[in-house]
Amino acid sequence: MTADQLYYKSITELSDLYRRGEVLPSEVTEAMLSRIEKLDRRFHGYAHLLAERAMEQARKYDSEIARGISRGPLHGVPIGLKDLCYTTFAPTAGGTKIHAEFVPSFSATVVDRLERGGAVTLGKLKMTEGAYTSHHPDDQAPLNPWNVDYWVGSSSTGSGVATAAGLCYGAIGSDTGGSIRFPSATCGLTGIKPTWGRVSRHGVFPLADSLDHVGPMCRSAADAAAMLGVIAGADPNDPTTLQAPVPNYLTGLGDGIRGLRIGVDRKYTREGIDSQVVAALLNAERALRDLGAEIREVHFPSYEKLVSLWIPMCSVETAEAHLDTYPSRKSEYGPDLAQLIEQGRSVSGVEVAAIHHERLRFSGSLAALFEDVDLLLIPTMPVPIPTLGKMSEYGADPNVLLSILRFTAVFDFSGSPTITMPVGMASDGMPLSMQLVGSHLSENVIVRAAHAYQSITDWHTKRPPIE
Repeated sequence: MTADQLYYKSITELSDLYRRGEVLPSEVTEAMLSRIEKLDRRFHGYAHLLAERAMEQARKYDSEIARGISRGPLHGVPIGLKDLCYTTFAPTAGGTKIHAEFVPSFSATVVDRLERGGAVTLGKLKMTEGAYTSHHPDDQAPLNPWNVDYWVGSSSTGSGVATAAGLCYGAIGSDTGGSIRFPSATCGLTGIKPTWGRVSRHGVFPLADSLDHVGPMCRSAADAAAMLGVIAGADPNDPTTLQAPVPNYLTGLGDGIRGLRIGVDRKYTREGIDSQVVAALLNAERALRDLGAEIREVHFPSYEKLVSLWIPMCSVETAEAHLDTYPSRKSEYGPDLAQLIEQGRSVSGVEVAAIHHERLRFSGSLAALFEDVDLLLIPTMPVPIPTLGKMSEYGADPNVLLSILRFTAVFDFSGSPTITMPVGMASDGMPLSMQLVGSHLSENVIVRAAHAYQSITDWHTKRPPIE
């Protein structure tokens, strides 16, 4: 098998190739490192490439697989880590300059679980400064492999770029307001923001602790399910993790969705939404109905006030997370993260209480909605992917950020699991995307529904025109 045939294999396909002895983890890793050397100078997905260590891991897994040892679906699979995951074997900067040389004394729980599961760590992936909206001015931001003139999302930018460009088979991302889902949408990927507490945040740089989620970004629902199954579960080092047992998300993936109740709020998903996004969502709705799902009209809870409170809530938690370095090292911060922290330092306790109460109101209303449906079908963004020039114009208008957050931030507040996946192509040749949202701990349902959709469509198989 040639290297060109390997880059875009799915994780499950790669596992089968290993099992049948048709290719070795060391061969795949070597091919991937060669591709990174060739392409990453164009797309800038990696902050740290760990070539020597990756090859050592891969050769170890060659031997294990030859002896019939199986660590699971990620055994020998090369992946990337967002650079807010602590690693003892590489610096963890979190997109900042302040922590550029920081090498932790322990690795994040998600890193330990991935490596115990046999994953080959190719390197640390770039991200926006502190996981907020923009890269540090001194850092070269990753570029979208679909078209370098288009937005690549935030903040898991390197995770989106590397996975889409075939520079890893999957990556870890994090999501506070949409940072797994935006780069998944802009790069044509499938990303899971799990239930809050489903995946440990131990050893993960925080942006806003009560909003932060850690999850996989892959090229299919099946691959994302495989990664989630490895990293999910209770962690004594993170007391906020949920104690519920972790199911095998790959089991029953092909069981279909006949009888599944999927809710659609026409006003929420159409009002103020670009016509191309609406049309793609309607096509997805028809496909899901054809698969046997029951489409139900629902009324989504009032969300506008909560979305408007995301920035102040994020700001106050970010200010708390940076107490050790801000304002003492203020001059080393980029302007956007510094501005967010300044805002957070001025938010009063009364304001925080009001946000908390609105959050509880929305979360309770959403939980009640899930008594009547299993999933919600919504867009990821209200518009097709904007160009970098358009995003620059948007930057001066906070209302635009709030508009973009309308389909993402509310589910960080509620902690609800969502899966983002490609749903079509816009007129400019860029991917369009949608989300399926579920009740807490319904990841097995959302991945099954996403897999069913992907079994009869090919949007997730489209690749950037980079070869």
